[in-house]
Amino acid sequence: MKSFQKRNPIPIALVGIAVMALGLVAALNSDDLPVIGGGTTYSADFSEAAGLQKDNDVRIAGVKVGKVSDIKLDGPNVKVSFKVKDAWMGDKTTAAIKIKTLLGQKYLALDPQGNGTLDPGSPIPRDRTMSPYDVLDAFRGLSQTVDAIDTNQLSKSFEAITQTFSNTPQDVKGALSGLSKLSDTIAKRDSQLANLLANTREVSQTLVDRDAEVQKLITDGNQLLDEIGKREQAIKTLLDGSRQLSTQLQGLVDDNDGQLNPVLTQLDQLTSMLQRNQDSLAQGIQKFAPFIRVFNNTIGTGHWFDNYICGLVLPSVGPLNPEGCNSK
Repeated sequence: MKSFQKRNPIPIALVGIAVMALGLVAALNSDDLPVIGGGTTYSADFSEAAGLQKDNDVRIAGVKVGKVSDIKLDGPNVKVSFKVKDAWMGDKTTAAIKIKTLLGQKYLALDPQGNGTLDPGSPIPRDRTMSPYDVLDAFRGLSQTVDAIDTNQLSKSFEAITQTFSNTPQDVKGALSGLSKLSDTIAKRDSQLANLLANTREVSQTLVDRDAEVQKLITDGNQLLDEIGKREQAIKTLLDGSRQLSTQLQGLVDDNDGQLNPVLTQLDQLTSMLQRNQDSLAQGIQKFAPFIRVFNNTIGTGHWFDNYICGLVLPSVGPLNPEGCNSK
């Protein structure tokens, strides 16, 4: 049998490249693999998608069990395909699109029911599915409806109704009169109301476009609050220790006040004296410097030093320096 080194390297290289390619394809499609994939694929028919998107969560009793894999039209229905892993699906399972966040993000909620097992090839029918009512769509629809209303014509209609019922009892006339005033107010504020609804539509659309970013911001804020909550005991201990330290320092000062007060008083007197004689001390240090420099030169010749003191010998003996002590 030939050793591995003596074999032809070309077939070995081709086999290695093929194995690497298969491994790469398996890694990119790991969710579709039967054993380690994302689970079993099911589907459900809805009357509308209601903002549900691909990769949204699939939850059972609030627990994530998979994600939405595909959304497409299937005749009059919207077919939502999703994968479920490690969860039992009954043959009477119901599905509902629900709102996950206040910004309109959705998720698919499942309620496993029935005695048998749900067939992955048979979609959940529309009579067992439910779509939510989207608040953002309601705002947009309201703004479009208000834009289409002719407020001036509406005001004239209310005025005509008021005149028609002018001879009716006082209660009816009061109600119609108030209705007429309300229509006049709406007509006068028509541009402002339209601007308000337009801004509301823009804000809602901006929130929808920035849904992922705002959700991440809220998630990060929740994590920060959780971390602060976890550190609450440490912060409380730190504050208690600081308070106890300040109390002990205050007690230390109070206990040693009789001893510290005279020392501090004398130290204050010393610093005051040094402050008053600051110029004299500076002048003395300045004049002392030449002596130190000359004295340092005299002791640099060995274990002894050479020096000369002028005026040590009496004048009757004779000056050792005929030129005098003041000579240079």
